[in-house]
Amino acid sequence: MNAQISFLDGTFRLIHIPLNLYPNFLQPILQVLLPQGGDDSLAHEAEGLSIDNKHGFLNISITPVECSVVCHSNWVKNIFEPIIKRLPPHLSKTVTISKDDYLVLSVIAAGMDAGSRVMDLTSPLALAGVPIFFITTYYSDFILVPSKDRQTVVQVLLARNFEFDKDESAYVSPSAMSHVRGRSQSSEPPSTPPPSNVAELQVRTFELLKKRNVVPYVCPDLSLVQCSGRDLSQLVDYSRRPTLSRHPSGNGHHRRSWLDNVDTKLYTSLISVLAKQPRFLSITLAQEDPPSLLLDKEYLGVFGDSLVGDTEGDLVPIFLDLVDLPLEATGIVSGVAGKLIQEMGMDETGISSELSYLSTARAGAVILSSKQSINALEVLKPLLSKE
Repeated sequence: MNAQISFLDGTFRLIHIPLNLYPNFLQPILQVLLPQGGDDSLAHEAEGLSIDNKHGFLNISITPVECSVVCHSNWVKNIFEPIIKRLPPHLSKTVTISKDDYLVLSVIAAGMDAGSRVMDLTSPLALAGVPIFFITTYYSDFILVPSKDRQTVVQVLLARNFEFDKDESAYVSPSAMSHVRGRSQSSEPPSTPPPSNVAELQVRTFELLKKRNVVPYVCPDLSLVQCSGRDLSQLVDYSRRPTLSRHPSGNGHHRRSWLDNVDTKLYTSLISVLAKQPRFLSITLAQEDPPSLLLDKEYLGVFGDSLVGDTEGDLVPIFLDLVDLPLEATGIVSGVAGKLIQEMGMDETGISSELSYLSTARAGAVILSSKQSINALEVLKPLLSKE
């Protein structure tokens, strides 16, 4: 198995928006989703965009628990904070922004199924005491880590035989991640010593979840599909067609805009669904990938042929409401995913090949097929029951 892990440019922050305030934040959400490069009024925000006005990373997730946004720190400061300040005090205090800046790691792993990627990528970081957020998309996996823990993350990668490839500007593993030279140590160890092994990590995770009364649940009749927008190279570039207008257009060349770099049908569909406050929609934009969507099947018809992927899928999210846990809590992703793979039998059931995970600002969702989600609930509920 070969894996390539790279730090994306910039720092990012997480925003938790209660669902009852979603209408108040629809405009800033759309403003972030639809960046207008070249506008002098957005010069500060544009620091989070590439030269062709693409986000380095953006995740917008609406779930039954919350609305969660992960975006560049400048966008948080210039777009979201002014909206929060205009809210009445009793409402503004319910919206939270992560105090720490986060880095985003892009992970491309060949020869590994989804569940193994979740485990092998998150467990070493949890054992090193690094809190993480994990987002599985159609093309890649992304891990968010506090920017202050960058050196610890690098130490973890080096300890697992990763080497820095200058040509790729990424850490590359020529062999399996399971080959470990030794545990890395943070330069600033956490107040509670991290667990010494995966088994202890799982025990601590479920003790913490039980203490904070976290109960796993599914939403009736909620079925998801994991899809992607189309590759732009497959789309017709209408901007290069000769003009049929009777009116002259200056030098014959129109000024290329942000809209020339996106599938306008896909974005029009996204706006339509976001305006309805969907029960579940997670959008991830990353500079190197087409848009990735985890979508309530109810809205597939809105997108028409602008999506590719298994639109016949039947994925069910198991929600963990983590609102009472601190952002710096560690081991949640690897602890829960690892326990499911262990208890349900990775090879026998095939759970590892389909398990994925979505971290949001104040919640987590384990995503499995409808059949496997039933089995997973049977595993999780007794572990989190106080009886």
